[in-house]
Amino acid sequence: MYRERLPKTWSVICVCVYLAMVVKLGIGSIPEDTGLWLIVSACFLLVLIPCLAVPLSKAVYHRIVVDPAQGVLRVGRERIALAEIDPASVHGSLQDATPGTAQRYAASAGAIDAPVPGLRAADRGAPRLVGGGWGVPMGMDSVVVTTRSGEALSIATHDRTAFLNALAAAVAAKA
Repeated sequence: MYRERLPKTWSVICVCVYLAMVVKLGIGSIPEDTGLWLIVSACFLLVLIPCLAVPLSKAVYHRIVVDPAQGVLRVGRERIALAEIDPASVHGSLQDATPGTAQRYAASAGAIDAPVPGLRAADRGAPRLVGGGWGVPMGMDSVVVTTRSGEALSIATHDRTAFLNALAAAVAAKA
């Protein structure tokens, strides 16, 4: 079984900065201005929530689990049977060169699959983004595999090599 863990560094930094600011304000204002301190702390939450939105959406839409025991690849909210994935496409993606940082950012900026006419992947002839998200998060790598029926699927991943090795082993076991 392979489970891709998403990095939590950004979330930890944001929460620590928020807590440091709230504590710093609280030291000077509590107990005289407790009400004002609560209001300012709530206003700081309006800044914290958008900063945590991207990591939370990555956890929901781009979480990857390869489970050979159940014969399923789960990406976000979507499940794909391992028997449906073409092993040749997985081995082909494994042989492709690993893109550099600049290439990953450029590819993720162009990998959009929004449910809007003209921005759907099918309208542009691009692979369908798996998981339920509208695009590949900036900086994440995307892997393209095909199903046995010929549908191209794009899967956003943090660790391309580990994911493809696990998927290749799981698909070979199910073939």
